Amino acid sequence: MSTGAEPSPRDRYLTVFGRRPVFEALADRSLHVERVFVDRDLDREMLRQLEESARSRSVPLRLVPREVVTKMSHNGRQHQGMAADVLAPRMTSMASWLESVGAQPATCVVLDGITTPANVGMIIRAASASGIDGIVVPTAGVADIGPLVVKASAGTVFRAPLVRARTAPEAAELLSWAGFELNSLEAAGGTSLWDAIIGPRTAFVVGGETDGVSAAVGKLVTTRITIPMDVEVASLNVATATSVLCFELARRRSRATGERTD
Repeated sequence: MSTGAEPSPRDRYLTVFGRRPVFEALADRSLHVERVFVDRDLDREMLRQLEESARSRSVPLRLVPREVVTKMSHNGRQHQGMAADVLAPRMTSMASWLESVGAQPATCVVLDGITTPANVGMIIRAASASGIDGIVVPTAGVADIGPLVVKASAGTVFRAPLVRARTAPEAAELLSWAGFELNSLEAAGGTSLWDAIIGPRTAFVVGGETDGVSAAVGKLVTTRITIPMDVEVASLNVATATSVLCFELARRRSRATGERTD
C-alpha cells in the first residue's frame, strides 16, 4: 500500500488571509513570509501600508484580480483583499511524515470531523506544547487552517508538527498499515485513560464536536479510551479532552525517560 504521492513544495506553506493576520505575519520576524497576494483594486491607503510592510521584510507583493485572492483563501467573505503564504517548516504530508518516522516509536493525534476553528487551533497548541510527534489535520472534513485557527493556536500553528492528509479515514488506513495502534478518544464507555496500555507507536483519533469519531475511522480503531470524570459532568469539550490526553502522554513519556536514566 502506498503512503501517497511525493510532497509538493506547497506542503510546507500555510495561506493566511485577512488584513490583521497578514499584517501580523509580516510583523513577526520569526516567520518566513514567502509572498503576499493583494487585490489590485484594494483601497490605495491600505495598499500603501501593505507595500511598506512587505518591503520592510523584502517580501514580494503581487497585485492580482480579487478572484485570485478568493481562490487562494477559499473564503470569499473574509480575505479583505489580501493573502500571504507563510512557511510552516514542520508541516509535511502524511507520506513524508511516515517516511521520517520509519519504524521508530511515535505518537500522533488525528482530527476527525472537527469543524470549529477554535477547537482545531487549541488542539494544535496543546499537542505541540506536550511534545506530540504529529498532528494530523486533514484537508477535508476539518476546519480550514485560517485566521481563526491561527488565533486559537496563539501562532503555534506555524511551528507545529502538522501532518496533512486528504481525509481522516485515509490517514487512519495509512497509519494502521504503517504499524500504528489506532485508539479513539471517547466521551464515555471506553478504557480509562489512566489505566490504558499505550504502545510505542500509537495514533489517537479525536472526533467531531457533535458526531464524534466517524464510522469509517471507528472500524479501524483497536481501543476506545475515555477520560474518567465526576458523574456530574457529561463530557469535556474536544479541545480540552485532547489536551488532557496529550499531557498524560507527556507525563508517561517523562516518567519512562526518568526510569531509563536512573
